[in-house]
Amino acid sequence: MSLLKNIFTALASSAAGVRHVAPAEAAKLVAKGTAVLVDVREPAEWIDGVAKPAHLLALSDLTGPRLKWKAFLAQHRQREIILYCRSGGRSASAARLLAKEGFRVANLGGFSTWTAAGLPIRQT
Repeated sequence: MSLLKNIFTALASSAAGVRHVAPAEAAKLVAKGTAVLVDVREPAEWIDGVAKPAHLLALSDLTGPRLKWKAFLAQHRQREIILYCRSGGRSASAARLLAKEGFRVANLGGFSTWTAAGLPIRQT
């Protein structure tokens, strides 16, 4: 079932002008400094772990008051913003919204794709 969800998320993202990025490519882009990784899950979900290089910025803040997102977006305007969530749906929504605002974005999909690739995580 998660494979179908990942395929659907990738198709939905690409239809909105948002590319899908694999975990290994995302890690390389972040390490080079050309991209930043953002976990758009809600704070209660971060307790189970997050990608080590990820910025923690909830989707609810992006679609709401942007208390944390505003400064983040101003600081990283020239970088690609790679987003992920639990399964890829919220990150696709965030990517579409940011793409409409002129940001370069990509959707990694779900946190499980990061961990399945054996990439580093951290506890919050």
